Amino acid sequence: MVASLIIFGILSGSLFAVLVGILGAGRKIGFGWAFVLSLLFTPILGLLFTLVSDPLPTGEKRWGCIANFILAGAIITLVLFVLAILNLL
Repeated sequence: MVASLIIFGILSGSLFAVLVGILGAGRKIGFGWAFVLSLLFTPILGLLFTLVSDPLPTGEKRWGCIANFILAGAIITLVLFVLAILNLL
């Protein structure tokens, strides 16, 4: 029961961090920084930092290559954490 609650908390926090990152892609902060701030602090603080950032001109997005590395690292870390909780690692 406790392990499933921990997994649910991590997955939901990661999902909200990705959503904040997607919102940050249309702002000067960019996807990568919005995502990292949401993971380091909370998605609420990440959202606050993202909304304070200036919007980009219409039609522009700032994904950068950092977004791919951050997402890959987050997915690998999440899988390893779940395996460690389930004592499979």
